[in-house]
Amino acid sequence: MPVGPAPDPINRAGAERLNVFALGMFNHRIRRILALAGYQIALGLPPKATGLIGVWGRTRPSERGRWVAARQGCQLLTVEDSFLRSVQTGRSGEAPLGLVIDRKGVYFDCNQPSDLEDILNAADLSDPGLLARARAGIERVQSAHLSKYNAFDPDLVPDDNGYILVIDQTRNDASIRLGGADATTFNAMLAAAKAENPGKTILIKTHPEVTSGHRQGHFGTTDQNANTRLFSAAASPWQMLANAEKVYAVTSLMGFEAILAGHRPHLFGKPFYGGWGLSEDRQTHLRRDRALSVTALFSGAMLRYPIWYDPYRDRLCDFEDVADTLQAQARAWREDHLGYDAFGMRLWKRGHLKRFFGGNVRFATAADFKTPKALVWAAHETPALINAAQSAGVSLSRLEDGFLRSKGLGAELVPPLSLVADDLGIYYDPNRPSRLEAMVNASGVLSANALKRAENLRQRLIAGQISKYNIGTKSVDWPTGKTRILVPGQVEDDASIRFGAGDVRRNIDLLKRTRQANPDAFIIYKPHPDVEAGLRPGMIENALEHADAIAQNMDAIAAIENSDEVWTMTSLLGFEALLRGKSITCLGRPFYAGWGLTNDLGESLPRRITRPTLVALIHAVLIEYPRYFDPETGLACPVEVVVDRLDEGVVWQGGRGNRMLSKLQGIFASRASLWR
Repeated sequence: MPVGPAPDPINRAGAERLNVFALGMFNHRIRRILALAGYQIALGLPPKATGLIGVWGRTRPSERGRWVAARQGCQLLTVEDSFLRSVQTGRSGEAPLGLVIDRKGVYFDCNQPSDLEDILNAADLSDPGLLARARAGIERVQSAHLSKYNAFDPDLVPDDNGYILVIDQTRNDASIRLGGADATTFNAMLAAAKAENPGKTILIKTHPEVTSGHRQGHFGTTDQNANTRLFSAAASPWQMLANAEKVYAVTSLMGFEAILAGHRPHLFGKPFYGGWGLSEDRQTHLRRDRALSVTALFSGAMLRYPIWYDPYRDRLCDFEDVADTLQAQARAWREDHLGYDAFGMRLWKRGHLKRFFGGNVRFATAADFKTPKALVWAAHETPALINAAQSAGVSLSRLEDGFLRSKGLGAELVPPLSLVADDLGIYYDPNRPSRLEAMVNASGVLSANALKRAENLRQRLIAGQISKYNIGTKSVDWPTGKTRILVPGQVEDDASIRFGAGDVRRNIDLLKRTRQANPDAFIIYKPHPDVEAGLRPGMIENALEHADAIAQNMDAIAAIENSDEVWTMTSLLGFEALLRGKSITCLGRPFYAGWGLTNDLGESLPRRITRPTLVALIHAVLIEYPRYFDPETGLACPVEVVVDRLDEGVVWQGGRGNRMLSKLQGIFASRASLWR
């Protein structure tokens, strides 16, 4: 199991003692969240009248704690999973990303008040800031396909459209028994759905724990007929709701999601989201006489009620942080769970790639395929492999380092914190489409929340002076009074030069062209770090014949911040300068050219038809396209966590073997193909 960061100190003296009578409450994650929330778990009897007893939901083991609470006259505190829990179910062993901690009851027990019911009944849910967060949150869970459990394929949809969706649940679930329903209620629900929608297709959605074999549901094959069928595929609830005409539920959380998706579900039980004027209720909710908007319901249930946990920073957090976390982890599972055949991966990379992709990688040399997906290191792609994958019906993606890579060089075998896997092409090859190009072309539909996240990321990168490699000195002593133009050198055999450069393909020619166009400017030449380290070709012996200064072993961001313009072939430094507001002139066709944000002197790029804002480009390049890995926890993570790690100087160590091999590379620098 991955080892997380050292926990923050807890003020044990100020923590409230919580006596429990079930070992499950000592689960590491549950105990940690409770500790951060101010509760110290203990065994044994609490003091009479003043003690606090904790139980998990209304399970059978909780009966002992409830009996002791009644006997001792103690207050009962009920703990349950939050409404966004994890990728896989708790029965699969995955820890929760949040809890609900209720001192009055529990949200699914309609027979008594709960803290959630009090929030929805009486709290001020009209604050504009809170409602704005709720609107953004509703958009986020739908667009990212986030639910309580997330081990499903968002692209999987039922064959039918306009069906009547009937939502099954697991047998003997406490939310049914305490939600005013029983097994007969499900039969009544299905009968009503059929009677009220004659001739319509009835689709019965089974629960994920039934599909995984952990539990039993209420419906089976005997309930199917010409118009009624079970749907047990691992599909997104949001896709199913989008294609449904009506929704029927008892107490399932999917009924809550139906309201968020714009439905008015028919409810046969009394769940927490019923009785607020947003559903067709077949039972009366006696304590709920307040009409709520959808955003107010979301505010209470998702922003005010749960306790959310950040596993990367080991702290309590807001809903938005958990949405980032769950989106990153769900994306990793959805992309990786079927596994990959991997080709063209050097030996030193393989251990890191297995960790990055959750162990689901089989390294191969011949073009034989055991899984429906394959990876190839982009520089090692061959026509034969492409043809073999197409013949086998295998999806082949090209793998490359991401744009926020590490603290140290790839050529020094420092493992990457980010990777991109492109199923269309690869970002540095403008001669064919790429997934990044498609994302930028589609960026006009980004939500305000997505753009805000990208702008926040841009500000973090600027404030932290973070770049791809994060190495070099920050000392700069260049004169003012002239336009200062930064010219980044590149590795001259790099794929971005081979595929994306124009008639200027060498560093010396780039310098000459820059000087020719800017005779009076102060020109600074910055050698590529791999070239400076002697690991890759591209050294210029006479750079000062055309440049006024050489940024030797200088940090890329320090060089950018002390320049006015950047002239480049295809260097990533051009993008890093662009997001810092610098003027960029491109002689080649890098991924950030052709969108109307740069001065392009290279060939035209007719596929790049959108004119995105800089923030929209940043969202595609740094949030949507790459995947990120946290070296501290060993988990897939959002980009913001990697920015934190780079800001803190955290390095994913490659081990002694990698360090020794990187030294040998310096001796054999002319044979870079041996390790690239």
